[in-house]
Amino acid sequence: MTRGHAVWLLLATAVPGLLFAPVFGLWALVPPVAGVVVACYVVFELCLRFPALLPWRPLLALVAGALALIEVALFDTTRSGLPTPDSLSRLAAGVTDSWQLTLQSTWPVRPEPELLLFVPLLVLFTASVGIELLRRPAASVLPSLVLLLLSQTFIAVSGTVATLVALAYAVAVAGLFVTPTRTAVALTVGLSVVAGVAVVAVPTGPAYSVRQNQFAQVPLPREVSPLAEVAARLADPEAEVFRYTSDDPVDRWRLVVLDGFDGVTWTAGDRYRRMGAEIGPPAGTTVPTAEHSARIKVPGGQRWLPSQAMPTSVSGAVRPFVDQDAGTLLLPQRGGPVEYDLRWREPFGDLAGLADAAVSSDVPTGDLGTVRDEVAQLARTATRDARPTFRTALVLEQYLSDNYKVATGSQLPTGSGWPQLREFLLDTKRGTSEQFAASYVVLARIVGIPARLAVGYRAPREPVDGETVVRNKDVLAWPEVAVEGVGWVPLDPAGAASDAGPAPTKLAEVMAKARAELPPPDEQLPDPPVSEPPAVDEGGSWTGIWTPALWALAGMLALFVVVLLAVPVAKLVRTARRKRLTGARGVVGAWWEARDLLRAHGTRITPGMTARDLAAVSGGAVVDSLRHLAVHLDAALWSGEGADEGRVRAAWKAVAEIRGALAGRSFGARIRAVFVIR
Repeated sequence: MTRGHAVWLLLATAVPGLLFAPVFGLWALVPPVAGVVVACYVVFELCLRFPALLPWRPLLALVAGALALIEVALFDTTRSGLPTPDSLSRLAAGVTDSWQLTLQSTWPVRPEPELLLFVPLLVLFTASVGIELLRRPAASVLPSLVLLLLSQTFIAVSGTVATLVALAYAVAVAGLFVTPTRTAVALTVGLSVVAGVAVVAVPTGPAYSVRQNQFAQVPLPREVSPLAEVAARLADPEAEVFRYTSDDPVDRWRLVVLDGFDGVTWTAGDRYRRMGAEIGPPAGTTVPTAEHSARIKVPGGQRWLPSQAMPTSVSGAVRPFVDQDAGTLLLPQRGGPVEYDLRWREPFGDLAGLADAAVSSDVPTGDLGTVRDEVAQLARTATRDARPTFRTALVLEQYLSDNYKVATGSQLPTGSGWPQLREFLLDTKRGTSEQFAASYVVLARIVGIPARLAVGYRAPREPVDGETVVRNKDVLAWPEVAVEGVGWVPLDPAGAASDAGPAPTKLAEVMAKARAELPPPDEQLPDPPVSEPPAVDEGGSWTGIWTPALWALAGMLALFVVVLLAVPVAKLVRTARRKRLTGARGVVGAWWEARDLLRAHGTRITPGMTARDLAAVSGGAVVDSLRHLAVHLDAALWSGEGADEGRVRAAWKAVAEIRGALAGRSFGARIRAVFVIR
């Protein structure tokens, strides 16, 4: 081993660490990654000078790298530059929590230590293992290859960037083999690595990411839904809700989007992530967008924050969660006054063909509960039996605006379940924006138009002293329709937002023009244009050209699979150790096993949840088994008699029943549960 080989190995380790740059930003990663790499080299050099330290080199490298990471990324936790218990605690959280927080955030994330610590820690561990294998250059490369593959499961580089990364990594790996007798080997290894890494640049379909289906476990507010508060807020019109300052036109502010309906209540989704540094345009949006910004002040006591359909970033002391599909912002918990800067995107440019646009075919229309025949007939009449297009959506909006009245006065209708909606649609034909919006959504879904319900406030027309004050009287519920290439477009069947804002937005102008061009109610809608299917490329395939690269990638994936096998093996060892426990600890071990089994299958479990709590939120055949287990837990922990061998066996029998019930789930669900890391 020479110093040159160590330098090449450390460079080959640093490259995969820096490949997390699309997640955190390059310059946020350079200092911590460079710090641990330099620390590893210092330890390597120290062991060359003092051979007595050689047996301690792995431990010294880990300690030196951890100290360097504390000084570079966690300096604010030190005291006069020396680590404190807080430093060690934050460093430990980098192993257990930071990668989970990253997967639960929007990307790019805020480059904060509690999120990015796992990357330099991975580099540190990989470099330490690689140096110990340095006598065998081919083996010493394997840890960095695993780290390289891991970085690509977060965000895969592509195109020119992939080629440059492949060349940089290949040069570093080849440096390990360059000696007068190994030049040919070095060239072969370098070319293989280039082929293996550059294969990422080949367009093979949507890229997989470990972030898919990873969302933050945020308990939704249990207070009254903003939709149910519409009538109450209108009864106290002058109460201030929030205020904002913006030089850009604003049409309305959203608090929450409700897309679930069981016939009684409307519910919001729970696909929230931690707000990162910036959010790009939603997937599927092809029209140009313009950026806007506003400074918002909320008095406090609220968890849903005023937002827009396509938020880009939130700056300030607030760290909200965001539902990217709905554009809603949610605070982790209630607090005092909140002040933040919001940036968002809105469709802008040539939207002349919006009226003829198709509704999105990949968005489900949603549930409705039990629909009565007269309501279904009303939906077909209101849309003139036309195919589901955005023009049909505008016709439905026009029908509600022309045939129903907005309720005023002190006795305002409340409720948006089927009893209230049937009364509104078929009898009284009088309601607030709550009934208008909810009725629109159910009628649209009946005829196949993907729609959802949003609740928020319209923007007042007149600012006061530079600030616009939003009051209870501005409360508004409105429907939104998913339009191909544009996203969710807000509608206004109650006409309550028609005079909102000091100036109309670009989308509001286009919508007003489209409404004016609708045919009279007694005319049928024209058939929408039929798009031609995309031409099939009958040219040659690139598969044969990339066959060697695919073989190289297959070898790397095989290594990755071997590493993954450590997960189920570790779980088997954990189960065996729990089964060896006796007495009350044996019953508790069975509870731990049941909890981990259900968590691996996607059940959300909080730290304070009991077996009965878990049975209440679970379904299917596991409920009875969990209740039996709860009885054994009570007897073991609270009876004062402990637990004999029979009770321990009975507790583990309940676990076996839970395992058998879970075995009836789909093959994909069982495979994910085997390899999930918890």
